[in-house]
Amino acid sequence: MAAKYPFLDLGPVNAPYMDEITAAMERIVRGGRYVGGAEVEQLEANLCRLTGASHAVAVSNGLDALRLILRGYVELGALKPGDEVIVPANTYIASVLAITDAGLRPVLVDPEEATSNLDVERVAEALTPRTRAIMPVHLYGRVCWSEALAAIARDNNLLVVEDNAQAIGAVTPVAGLHGHHTTGALGHAAGFSFYPTKNIGAMGDAGAVTTSDAELARVVRALANYGGDRRYHNVYCGFNCRMDPLQAAVLNVKLPHIDEENELRRNLADIYLSGIDNPEVRLSQRPFTRGEHVYHQFVVHVADREAFTRHLDANGVGWDCHYAVPPHRQPCYADTLGRGAHLPVTEQLGDTCVSLPITRCTSVDDVAAIVGIINCFRNN
Repeated sequence: MAAKYPFLDLGPVNAPYMDEITAAMERIVRGGRYVGGAEVEQLEANLCRLTGASHAVAVSNGLDALRLILRGYVELGALKPGDEVIVPANTYIASVLAITDAGLRPVLVDPEEATSNLDVERVAEALTPRTRAIMPVHLYGRVCWSEALAAIARDNNLLVVEDNAQAIGAVTPVAGLHGHHTTGALGHAAGFSFYPTKNIGAMGDAGAVTTSDAELARVVRALANYGGDRRYHNVYCGFNCRMDPLQAAVLNVKLPHIDEENELRRNLADIYLSGIDNPEVRLSQRPFTRGEHVYHQFVVHVADREAFTRHLDANGVGWDCHYAVPPHRQPCYADTLGRGAHLPVTEQLGDTCVSLPITRCTSVDDVAAIVGIINCFRNN
């Protein structure tokens, strides 16, 4: 049956902003500046204010943001080919692609089953003399940070590169390496994604890098612009990874509403968390503080996913899986990361995950109805 409760419909998600977005786009089209310019600069300033980072560089997408950070550190000599980067094994493949693209070696570690985020004990066990960086991924919008993780980074002189594609605006009570508490400024640098489905999404691909390291920001900006620090002067073998001002304008309209958007998702998550009461459905552990999770996705785990999703389909509930096939099971990494991999938690999470509707297109009443449908699964 057609979904009565769609997983995502970007029409209602963007509807509150469309008048402002249309006006901003018309202003840019009439202005004639289609690469760089004031809208991009304004977005970078807005991201610095949001995170507390000293520098932001608007780029083409979230993968490029991570690629540019790691390549920037290679150019600066802080990383070299073959260095190891610890990364959660259950992340989206973009995290790993960025590492291998820079000639670095991803070291996959199993996450905590209760949170789906990095297991700090396994991070400590994975350290070797070649470990040079950790990439915490704030998966599904939940902050991946702790005193223990910060201590490992400090004690071992490791770079911390946040994959902040899914957790813009999330806050942790534990200070980051530079004293900040907001994702995007917890480590040494962070990559953002503004893919249209994100909590704050563009009208196409877009991303950003934030950092308080002025030298890294300088190199990232050059690398994103063909490796040039000025016109026709190419210092690095770079890329074309610039954000266009149309996307920046969309984000400048929506970014001031990030707290509102995140709180809307938290309110929907509260209904799921307090209402789902089915032994077949495992919920992730509640965050200790409300600001720690912005619920880019609301993910549950069900052993018989096929039967559960058939039940959702039969009752008009849209769903998705984030991420059913982890990187080491993907064909492109089968002969490298997959060979001999022992990642039971990652594989169990991938085999059982189901994402439920949790956006502006889903009402409080919708979520209450979905909870009832879930509680009826195998309880008839």
